[in-house]
Amino acid sequence: MIVEFLKSIVGKLVTGAVVLAVFAAGYAWYRMDESERAALAGGAGRVVGWIVLVTAVPWAIFFIIQRVARMDSNAASGIFVLLLTSAEAAALAWMFQFTIHGPAGWTFFAVGIVLAGVYNL
Repeated sequence: MIVEFLKSIVGKLVTGAVVLAVFAAGYAWYRMDESERAALAGGAGRVVGWIVLVTAVPWAIFFIIQRVARMDSNAASGIFVLLLTSAEAAALAWMFQFTIHGPAGWTFFAVGIVLAGVYNL
C-alpha cells in the first residue's frame, strides 16, 4: 500500500519535472536569436540523423550480419564490426564536413564512435 503510494507520488514528481523542462527548453528556444537557433538546430539535427543512421544500419543489413555469424569466426566478426563502425565514423565526419574543432569536438566524436562500436557488437 505504501509502496504504491510512493510510486504514485514519484511518478507525478517526475512528470512535473519533465513538463517543466519542456517548457524551459521551449522558452529558451523562443528567447534565442536566429543565428544561435540555426547553429543549435544544425548541429543537433546532424547528431540526431547520425544516431538514427547508427541505429538503423545494423537492422537494415541483418542479412549480412547473419552470414558473418554463420562463419563461426571471431576474426570475421571483429573485422565486420570494425568496418561497420569505421563507415559510421566516416558518416559522422562527413556530416560535419570533415572538420572537428577543439578538444570538446574530438571528445564527442570519439565517444560517439565508441558508443557506435559497442552498439554494433
